[in-house]
Amino acid sequence: MFYGYARCSSADQSLDIQIDALKAAGCQIIRSEKISGTSRDGRRELETLLEFLREGDVLVVTRIDRLARSISDLQDIIKVLKERGASLKATEQPFDTGDIYGSLTINLLGVFAQFETELRRERQIEGIQRAKKDHPERYRGRPPKIDAGEIRRLKDQGFGVAAISKELGIARTSVYRALEMAG
Repeated sequence: MFYGYARCSSADQSLDIQIDALKAAGCQIIRSEKISGTSRDGRRELETLLEFLREGDVLVVTRIDRLARSISDLQDIIKVLKERGASLKATEQPFDTGDIYGSLTINLLGVFAQFETELRRERQIEGIQRAKKDHPERYRGRPPKIDAGEIRRLKDQGFGVAAISKELGIARTSVYRALEMAG
Protein backbone atom coordinates (compact mmCIF):
# COMPACT_ATOMS: atom_id res chain seq x y z
CA MET A 1 0.00 0.00 0.00
CA PHE A 2 1.18 3.55 -0.75
CA TYR A 3 1.01 6.12 2.04
CA GLY A 4 1.65 9.77 1.33
CA TYR A 5 3.19 12.39 3.56
CA ALA A 6 2.96 16.11 2.77
CA ARG A 7 4.56 18.86 4.85
CA CYS A 8 5.15 22.57 4.64
CA SER A 9 6.69 24.86 7.23
CA SER A 10 4.10 27.54 7.84
CA ALA A 11 0.36 27.91 8.11
CA ASP A 12 0.14 30.31 5.17
CA GLN A 13 1.70 27.81 2.74
CA SER A 14 -0.45 25.41 0.75
CA LEU A 15 -0.15 21.64 0.70
CA ASP A 16 -2.41 21.27 -2.35
CA ILE A 17 0.36 20.68 -4.93
CA GLN A 18 2.01 18.00 -2.77
CA ILE A 19 -1.31 16.28 -2.04
CA ASP A 20 -2.23 16.25 -5.75
CA ALA A 21 1.16 14.70 -6.61
CA LEU A 22 0.77 12.05 -3.88
CA LYS A 23 -2.72 11.15 -5.14
CA ALA A 24 -1.34 10.88 -8.68
CA ALA A 25 1.38 8.54 -7.34
CA GLY A 26 -1.33 6.18 -6.07
CA CYS A 27 -1.39 7.01 -2.36
CA GLN A 28 -4.56 5.72 -0.75
CA ILE A 29 -3.88 7.45 2.57
CA ILE A 30 -2.22 10.85 2.83
CA ARG A 31 -1.20 12.52 6.08
CA SER A 32 -0.16 16.16 6.09
CA GLU A 33 1.00 18.80 8.52
CA LYS A 34 2.21 22.37 8.64
CA ILE A 35 5.30 22.30 10.82
CA SER A 36 9.03 22.85 10.45
CA GLY A 37 10.98 19.94 9.01
CA THR A 38 14.20 20.79 10.83
CA SER A 39 13.30 18.28 13.55
CA ARG A 40 11.01 15.29 14.00
CA ASP A 41 9.77 16.75 17.29
CA GLY A 42 6.05 17.50 17.23
CA ARG A 43 5.45 15.96 13.82
CA ARG A 44 2.53 13.79 14.88
CA GLU A 45 1.31 12.92 11.39
CA LEU A 46 4.74 11.62 10.38
CA GLU A 47 5.01 9.58 13.59
CA THR A 48 1.54 8.13 12.98
CA LEU A 49 2.57 7.01 9.50
CA LEU A 50 5.85 5.52 10.70
CA GLU A 51 4.02 3.52 13.37
CA PHE A 52 1.40 2.33 10.89
CA LEU A 53 3.65 1.17 8.04
CA ARG A 54 4.00 -2.59 7.55
CA GLU A 55 6.01 -5.01 5.42
CA GLY A 56 5.78 -4.06 1.74
CA ASP A 57 4.25 -0.60 2.32
CA VAL A 58 5.69 2.45 0.61
CA LEU A 59 6.00 5.90 2.16
CA VAL A 60 5.73 8.48 -0.61
CA VAL A 61 6.80 12.13 -0.44
CA THR A 62 7.22 14.65 -3.23
CA ARG A 63 10.82 15.47 -2.22
CA ILE A 64 13.17 14.34 0.53
CA ASP A 65 13.17 17.80 2.11
CA ARG A 66 9.43 17.37 2.81
CA LEU A 67 10.37 14.39 4.98
CA ALA A 68 13.49 15.68 6.75
CA ARG A 69 15.77 18.69 6.76
CA SER A 70 18.61 17.06 8.69
CA ILE A 71 20.65 14.09 7.63
CA SER A 72 20.36 12.47 11.07
CA ASP A 73 16.53 12.67 11.05
CA LEU A 74 16.47 11.31 7.50
CA GLN A 75 18.69 8.39 8.44
CA ASP A 76 16.53 7.67 11.51
CA ILE A 77 13.38 7.64 9.38
CA ILE A 78 14.98 5.33 6.80
CA LYS A 79 16.09 3.02 9.61
CA VAL A 80 12.50 2.83 10.91
CA LEU A 81 11.25 2.09 7.39
CA LYS A 82 13.78 -0.71 6.90
CA GLU A 83 12.94 -2.22 10.30
CA ARG A 84 9.27 -2.32 9.29
CA GLY A 85 10.04 -3.75 5.85
CA ALA A 86 8.71 -0.61 4.18
CA SER A 87 10.36 1.54 1.54
CA LEU A 88 10.56 5.19 0.57
CA LYS A 89 9.73 6.89 -2.70
CA ALA A 90 9.82 10.55 -3.79
CA THR A 91 7.73 11.62 -6.76
CA GLU A 92 10.21 14.30 -7.89
CA GLN A 93 13.48 12.51 -7.06
CA PRO A 94 14.01 9.04 -8.50
CA PHE A 95 15.88 6.59 -6.26
CA ASP A 96 15.58 3.03 -5.05
CA THR A 97 16.01 2.42 -1.32
CA GLY A 98 16.90 -1.18 -2.04
CA ASP A 99 20.44 -0.68 -3.33
CA ILE A 100 23.62 1.18 -2.38
CA TYR A 101 23.15 3.80 -5.10
CA GLY A 102 19.73 4.61 -3.69
CA SER A 103 21.25 5.01 -0.24
CA LEU A 104 23.89 7.31 -1.67
CA THR A 105 21.26 9.37 -3.49
CA ILE A 106 19.04 9.67 -0.41
CA ASN A 107 21.95 10.71 1.78
CA LEU A 108 23.08 13.30 -0.75
CA LEU A 109 19.57 14.70 -0.99
CA GLY A 110 19.44 14.82 2.82
CA VAL A 111 22.78 16.63 2.99
CA PHE A 112 21.54 19.21 0.48
CA ALA A 113 18.30 19.72 2.45
CA GLN A 114 20.29 20.25 5.66
CA PHE A 115 22.72 22.59 3.87
CA GLU A 116 19.80 24.62 2.51
CA THR A 117 18.33 24.96 6.00
CA GLU A 118 21.65 26.09 7.46
CA LEU A 119 22.15 28.59 4.62
CA ARG A 120 18.68 30.04 5.20
CA ARG A 121 19.36 30.34 8.95
CA GLU A 122 22.71 32.03 8.28
CA ARG A 123 21.12 34.52 5.87
CA GLN A 124 18.38 35.25 8.40
CA ILE A 125 20.93 35.98 11.13
CA GLU A 126 22.91 38.22 8.76
CA GLY A 127 19.73 40.08 7.80
CA ILE A 128 18.79 40.65 11.43
CA GLN A 129 22.29 41.89 12.28
CA ARG A 130 22.20 44.23 9.30
CA ALA A 131 18.77 45.55 10.25
CA LYS A 132 19.91 46.13 13.84
CA LYS A 133 22.92 48.07 12.55
CA ASP A 134 20.96 50.11 9.99
CA HIS A 135 17.89 50.72 12.19
CA PRO A 136 18.90 50.53 15.86
CA GLU A 137 15.75 52.41 16.86
CA ARG A 138 13.63 49.48 15.66
CA TYR A 139 15.71 46.78 17.34
CA ARG A 140 16.00 47.69 20.98
CA GLY A 141 14.52 44.45 22.23
CA ARG A 142 11.43 43.97 24.29
CA PRO A 143 10.84 46.66 26.90
CA PRO A 144 11.44 45.39 30.44
CA LYS A 145 8.29 44.03 32.02
CA ILE A 146 9.66 44.21 35.54
CA ASP A 147 10.38 47.53 37.23
CA ALA A 148 13.24 46.75 39.63
CA GLY A 149 12.91 50.20 41.21
CA GLU A 150 9.27 49.58 42.04
CA ILE A 151 10.13 46.18 43.53
CA ARG A 152 12.82 47.79 45.71
CA ARG A 153 10.41 50.58 46.78
CA LEU A 154 7.73 48.07 47.84
CA LYS A 155 10.32 45.98 49.66
CA ASP A 156 11.56 49.08 51.52
CA GLN A 157 7.95 49.80 52.56
CA GLY A 158 7.85 46.38 54.23
CA PHE A 159 6.05 44.34 51.58
CA GLY A 160 7.02 40.67 51.44
CA VAL A 161 7.93 38.84 48.24
CA ALA A 162 4.46 37.30 47.86
CA ALA A 163 2.77 40.69 48.38
CA ILE A 164 5.08 42.37 45.85
CA SER A 165 4.41 39.57 43.38
CA LYS A 166 0.66 39.98 43.77
CA GLU A 167 0.79 43.79 43.68
CA LEU A 168 2.81 43.91 40.43
CA GLY A 169 1.31 40.83 38.79
CA ILE A 170 4.65 39.09 38.36
CA ALA A 171 6.11 35.77 39.52
CA ARG A 172 7.78 35.52 42.91
CA THR A 173 10.92 34.21 41.20
CA SER A 174 11.06 37.50 39.27
CA VAL A 175 10.84 39.44 42.54
CA TYR A 176 13.63 37.36 44.08
CA ARG A 177 15.77 37.81 40.96
CA ALA A 178 15.25 41.60 40.92
CA LEU A 179 16.07 41.90 44.61
CA GLU A 180 19.15 39.73 44.20
CA MET A 181 20.40 41.85 41.29
CA ALA A 182 19.73 45.08 43.20
CA GLY A 183 21.98 43.83 45.98
